[in-house]
Amino acid sequence: MKTSALSFFLILFLASSSLLAQNATVKGVILDESNIPVSGAAISYGDQGTLSDFNGFYFIEIPANQDVTITFSHISNKNVQITVNLDPNEDYEFNPVMKINIEQIGTVIISGRENKKVEGITSITPESIRRIPGANAGVENLLKSLPGVSGNNELSTQYAVRGGNYDENLVYVNEVEVYRPFLIRSGQQEGLSFVNSDLTSSVDFSAGGFQAKYGDKLSSVLDITYRKPVRFEASADLSLLGASVSAGSISKNGRFSGIAGLRYRDNSLFVDAKQTETNFKPKFADAQTYLTYKFSNKFELGFLGNISINDYSYEPLTRQTNFGTLADPIALLVFYEGQEEDRYDTYFGALKGTYVVSDNYTAKLIGSVYHTKEQEYFDILAQYRLGEVNTDIGSEDLGEVEFSEGIGSQLTHARNDLDALIINFEHKGNIVLDDNSIEYGVKYTHEDIRDRIQEYEIIDSAGFSIRPVISDFVNNQPYDPFESPLVPFSSIRATNDVQIDRISGYAQWSRRTSLGSNDVWLNAGVRAHNWTVSGEGITSTTQTVFSPRAQVALKPDWDMDMIFRLSGGLYHQPPFYRELRDSEGTVIPDVKAQQSIHVVLGNEYSFELWDRPFTLNSELYYKSLSDVNPYTLENVRIRYAANNNAKAYAFGIDTRLAGEFVPGTESWVSIGYLRTEENIDDRGYIFRPTDQRLKVSLLFQDYVKVIPDLKMYLNLTYNTGLPGGSPSYADPYDFQTRLPDYKRADVGVSYMIVSEDKLRDRGWLKPFKELTIGAEIFNIFDVRNSITNTFVRDVYTKVQYSIPNFLTPRVFNVRMTMKF
Repeated sequence: MKTSALSFFLILFLASSSLLAQNATVKGVILDESNIPVSGAAISYGDQGTLSDFNGFYFIEIPANQDVTITFSHISNKNVQITVNLDPNEDYEFNPVMKINIEQIGTVIISGRENKKVEGITSITPESIRRIPGANAGVENLLKSLPGVSGNNELSTQYAVRGGNYDENLVYVNEVEVYRPFLIRSGQQEGLSFVNSDLTSSVDFSAGGFQAKYGDKLSSVLDITYRKPVRFEASADLSLLGASVSAGSISKNGRFSGIAGLRYRDNSLFVDAKQTETNFKPKFADAQTYLTYKFSNKFELGFLGNISINDYSYEPLTRQTNFGTLADPIALLVFYEGQEEDRYDTYFGALKGTYVVSDNYTAKLIGSVYHTKEQEYFDILAQYRLGEVNTDIGSEDLGEVEFSEGIGSQLTHARNDLDALIINFEHKGNIVLDDNSIEYGVKYTHEDIRDRIQEYEIIDSAGFSIRPVISDFVNNQPYDPFESPLVPFSSIRATNDVQIDRISGYAQWSRRTSLGSNDVWLNAGVRAHNWTVSGEGITSTTQTVFSPRAQVALKPDWDMDMIFRLSGGLYHQPPFYRELRDSEGTVIPDVKAQQSIHVVLGNEYSFELWDRPFTLNSELYYKSLSDVNPYTLENVRIRYAANNNAKAYAFGIDTRLAGEFVPGTESWVSIGYLRTEENIDDRGYIFRPTDQRLKVSLLFQDYVKVIPDLKMYLNLTYNTGLPGGSPSYADPYDFQTRLPDYKRADVGVSYMIVSEDKLRDRGWLKPFKELTIGAEIFNIFDVRNSITNTFVRDVYTKVQYSIPNFLTPRVFNVRMTMKF
């Protein structure tokens, strides 16, 4: 009986596969002469047909192995016809441009730019990402050149958006949410970003006011799409900072495609140039792949995988930091013993199935697993001298510390381990009804985190062990004997076993319509998020939040090409594990979701200058935040209070002018103003840690006119100083100073030896499609930028000095890129 049933289903499967195999697919986007999508266009063959949706997209199945004539028609445009003969299961993409005066058949490359304008999304070309120089070249390097995006640490790929912190940004790769390690505390530990720019086909970024289909974060969305190769391709990128290689191909029948990349990075070039002499042995490497298989014209399965190994070995030796004024120079001289050994291993895999149920309905099922194993071990003894510097130009001891005002030592110890497993299952759907689009999604997430924290710090000043600052501590020596035990200045010991289960979902509606002769786009949606925190020794706590969001865009029927946007809503950020853990390492399960009422008013003006295209994008924004979870920021390490005892606000304006300042190249200048403050326990408003008032950024590309293959790339940034932070034990209201302004210029020069326009037919250059050599200078003006302060006390005057921790000086790099 079982054999008969099995045979029956096998025959049924083969028969259905055979039936599916008799069809092929034609799809694409229909545009008019202004590159605007044409909605409601009729696509027909014989007595079969369909209509393009409001994005101009169409999808139609035709018989395979025969000549089929397809007609594209629209009441306002001339018809377009093509005749095709496709193989079974073949996908054919045809993007016609419908013209008014003549009939024409043509193909164009579609970027969806009009829809991105409407949604307030900035699109960045992958080629710019790969070419623009930066200490951490890649997607995040270019994001930091956009208004509203700040990052004052060139060794880190993390960024803050419009007053938020690093934990408030969503990152998606092919619609799959990706994560970063938990224990990273400094930029030089980070290694590689998840996003591999060699595999990227499109990059979209929203700095706020994004739609309900995106997740529950307060600040921004970075939406990355990895490409599907259409032929064999390979590339390599070699420099003094590391190397990357990638390769991709597609099967003969077009059903299977894959692309993979390997990367290796070594930060020694930067760390060895800093003020601290070290023995530094970093090993940062990862492997990624994106595979797709098309089972039929209706069903496709994709796999995204990543393995990352970050091994960080750091042995500081000495450090001297000069600060103060010309009249009163001071130096901090530190001698170190000990070392730090860190390791972060992450494994990520995701499957995405896409099924085209009908012309009007597409369903997706996504599953992903993220596993990270992290360790942070260090024992470092720092013995310091704080004193006056010899300024006598004729002296042999010029620059040496002559008189010590403070002598002390600091011993830091850590044995921190973390093991986290995050599992996601998600179903998404898209329904198109005439000019309406309805999108929905349901997602289940399980987070299992096991964390051990063992840290202590012992401070000795002039032979006396410094006790922690405790308000009720009394020491009446020599009148009363002091019999309390000696304790570390700070000590954290905790072991946590936490599980978080989340169920979230969204539904949103979009429509393109008209108001008189003006085009109007509407979007409205709502998100819901329910989460339960439980674990060993933790009282199970469940909370639910709802986030309504909306967007409206208007394109007036003017001679000027302008779009006005208004977006906003109620945004929530339910706490992740790090936000649940307080400064003592204890998990507080009833921490609420931070809440933000967000309003964004934007304008995009497209025009021609010097007969070349330009775009001026401007946005005004305001955020009112409640249930804020205060935090301190040290380098890139965020430590939360795990207490919703603050409120905050942020407002500002961002402008960006982008276009062809030089013919054939894209450059832009960005200017942004931000103000963000918080009020903790109704004590009054103070700077938030990311309160960076003014930002000016220039990204410029140029070439030599008589030698167009000789090109120059400039990335210039000026940011006003961030708040300088405070010692971990101190009241932030007593430390409201700012770091110096951040000024940096990176420049790169390259020469293209081989390109597709001038291929070499013989010799050793024959295998190359593109070969480029170049040089890069980071921080070309050798500006001493600082990221944080180290606080040291003068034992004689009791004055506490904030000593800047400087970032990297001028560094030279050489680079070679290849495509095969």
